[in-house]
Amino acid sequence: MAKKRLCPQPTEGQLSKFIAERENWKLVQQALTVTTGSEFDVKLYEPMANRFQELLGEIIRCSEEGDPFIISYYACAPEIYVAMDLPWFTSLASAYLGAILPGHTAEVDESDTWLGKDYCTALRVAALRVLKDEIPIPTAVVALIHPCDGTIGFHQMLKEKWPNVPIFACDPPYWEDDERSVDYYVGEIKRMVSFLEEHTERKLDMDRLREVVEESNKIIKLWQEYSELRRAVPCPHGYGITMQAFGAAQYVWIGDPDCTKWFRNLVANAEELVRAKKGKVENERIRIFWFDLTPAHLVFDLFVWLEEQWGAVIVMDMFGHCPYELIDTSSEEAMFKGLARRALYQQPMIRQARGVADNFLGD
Repeated sequence: MAKKRLCPQPTEGQLSKFIAERENWKLVQQALTVTTGSEFDVKLYEPMANRFQELLGEIIRCSEEGDPFIISYYACAPEIYVAMDLPWFTSLASAYLGAILPGHTAEVDESDTWLGKDYCTALRVAALRVLKDEIPIPTAVVALIHPCDGTIGFHQMLKEKWPNVPIFACDPPYWEDDERSVDYYVGEIKRMVSFLEEHTERKLDMDRLREVVEESNKIIKLWQEYSELRRAVPCPHGYGITMQAFGAAQYVWIGDPDCTKWFRNLVANAEELVRAKKGKVENERIRIFWFDLTPAHLVFDLFVWLEEQWGAVIVMDMFGHCPYELIDTSSEEAMFKGLARRALYQQPMIRQARGVADNFLGD
């Protein structure tokens, strides 16, 4: 008896981008392994490049073999997906990270002709790939409908392009950080779990969720420690590491002991540099708080120019900021409340780009 497919059969074109990106990340990893003598690079950059290869490979495998996988986002309680052993990817990751890989500028230019320049570039490139059938069709989509109108439009496009793919979105209450709002969102997350169990045939094991959340708490503690180390003058690292910290903790290694190890190495390196009074920029003169989205390619051009020409360092940014609270794992309800608070009030952009201005100003 043939195995039941839980995702559509992919065309060659729908896997081509993922296969190409996996090969590009392999080249990045090989370059780091061969060309760098830095222990820091080997412990931090190389594992990250390897992890992206693994993630892309897992989605390719699921698509080819018919196993379930979903599209979702860092602000949709992805700890649950990890606990369900449910592979996932965000459609924006390739569009965003593609900025450091070949061919990205051509995609940006082409997306202008499809959708116009007044639409967010990350969403525009992601939409272009969907419209051109250049990403694998998932089992289901858990949509994000805040903080901006662009995300709503993107998921409306997904529904029209993929009419047979079930889509669910947690309905976010307006900004108030109170128990009524949190309790409401707990109900939305539980509805999301039921939706995923129905369409992916995976079940949520609460003991496994507790393991994931407790490991995530360890990661958050280390991240908070690292953020404090970046206050030192000179700042121990440049901008690129803060975005990697976010990616490690909230996307590629959620609740994973390998992520805990990665952050321990990061903290140890930062502590060593702070003790030695060494920084990314030898003659640090300007300290910048970059509180907005940052195109990935700026790490390699604008920010390098700022560091070399002006002695300017991006000390902190919206995504590298760590306002996360530790989640109580003493009960199922406490875990769901902690996940609801994290998803609604602590994730970048979700925290600052909706509702009242207090959090933006406070941060």
